[in-house]
Amino acid sequence: MSSSYSGSSRTPKTATRPGRTLAILALVLVALLAAVFIQGATSVKLGLDLRGGTSVTLQPRLAAGESGAVTNAAIDQAVSIIRQRVNSLGVAESEVTAQGSGVNRQIVISVPGDTGRRVVDLVGQTAELRFRQVLVSGAPAATAVTAANATPPAGVSAATNAQYAALDCTKAANRQGTGTDKATDVIVGCDRNGSSKYILAPAEVLGRQVSKASAAINQTTGSGWYVLLTFDDSGTKSFGALTTRVTTLPAPTNEVAIVLDGLVVSAPRINEAITSGSAQITGSFTQIEAEDLANVLKYGALPLAFDRGEVQQISPTLGADQLHAGLLAGFLGLFLVVLYSLLYYKGLGVVSVGSLLIAGSLTYMLFLLLGKWLGFTLTLAGIAGAIVAIGITADSFIVYFERVRDEVREGRSLRSAVESGWLRARRTIIVADFVSMIAAALLYFFAVGGVRGFAFTLGLTTLIDLFVVFLFTKPILTILARMHFYSSGHPLSGLSAKALGILPASGALPSSVKEA
Repeated sequence: MSSSYSGSSRTPKTATRPGRTLAILALVLVALLAAVFIQGATSVKLGLDLRGGTSVTLQPRLAAGESGAVTNAAIDQAVSIIRQRVNSLGVAESEVTAQGSGVNRQIVISVPGDTGRRVVDLVGQTAELRFRQVLVSGAPAATAVTAANATPPAGVSAATNAQYAALDCTKAANRQGTGTDKATDVIVGCDRNGSSKYILAPAEVLGRQVSKASAAINQTTGSGWYVLLTFDDSGTKSFGALTTRVTTLPAPTNEVAIVLDGLVVSAPRINEAITSGSAQITGSFTQIEAEDLANVLKYGALPLAFDRGEVQQISPTLGADQLHAGLLAGFLGLFLVVLYSLLYYKGLGVVSVGSLLIAGSLTYMLFLLLGKWLGFTLTLAGIAGAIVAIGITADSFIVYFERVRDEVREGRSLRSAVESGWLRARRTIIVADFVSMIAAALLYFFAVGGVRGFAFTLGLTTLIDLFVVFLFTKPILTILARMHFYSSGHPLSGLSAKALGILPASGALPSSVKEA
């Protein structure tokens, strides 16, 4: 005996074109898959707890006469700036912490993966940006002080002149930025490439007067990266006054050196006053160098100078066993959800299985691409967030299925029930997912460490759930409702009278279900 549904068969006007919707989903999947191959994203990046990474200790350095300058407030400020710099590079799950107390406080930076060394090189920069007028410039090699250069130029002491003559910028040791120079001093310094050396006047514009910094490329040539700076009001006035004054001076005093951590990045000649509040730092930068420099300037200079300790490779804190355990838990949870769906919903269970497969594929491909594009790393906490998402996806199709079954019980045909049930179910699904996204956002912005990884994957997979419900679950159920196997109420369809609970104990069929 088979059953079919009678009653209202009018389909709501909101009925969609399921074929077109599924075609859009297929295009998205193909596009993501193509992006994975084009980008060469072949594996998910793992976090510190699963893969290990790079760790370095930064020890505050005190100049002469600065004992006691290492305060808790200064260390905390440095931790905050370093954390912002790391996050700006898209390096997820990094750890920046302060350890010790008093003058012995240190900052420990741990970055996952093999690219941590570049990040470590970046975050420890004091980023003391200063604009200084060039007083003397010359070849990088050391020279003896002879009668020809024994008389220092105006504004330069004999001691500074002798220091300039003795400086050898061809030695790499002399091209290590220290950031210990004082803004009010006349200083001697090297070009960062070791091609020139300089005597520089006291700084007239400081890095803290920079309000914005960004990396850009020369649009005309398509090469030549530079850093574009925007000054605040005081910086605009100071830079305008400096460039106005030097334009009429002879070389090299008509040059303004851009000095970062005691090294000259570039020293352009000033041909006209610059009063717009903007400036460019050029210096044969690569894209990475320009972006790194913009990032350290964007968040300000560190309040202290640091000596870098030994850079070490750290082993995973949890390791492969925990990774395998987490993955096993995920697959076990997925298997149980699939098994329950097939046993309880029978033929309808194929929709839930398909939804989970689509959601899983989208999640995996996005993990690959986000790791390539943004440096996203997956931790054990992130895996937990993905496991929770299995339940979120299951909740969505259960809400929809039960609403469809309720509509059938009320006498609607299956095709009509799919549409009217969707109108009622989608609001519940959207509200439930929206609540999960709010929780994920709050966790991400107000938590640190592994909790942020959990929040990120929870939020991402919740968005994927909405995408799958709208572009796969609903249209595929619309197509299945047109098939005789489901519309006739076959015992294995999950929509039989018995499955719906409308088969009386006496065996007589309700008026809404007629025997075939």
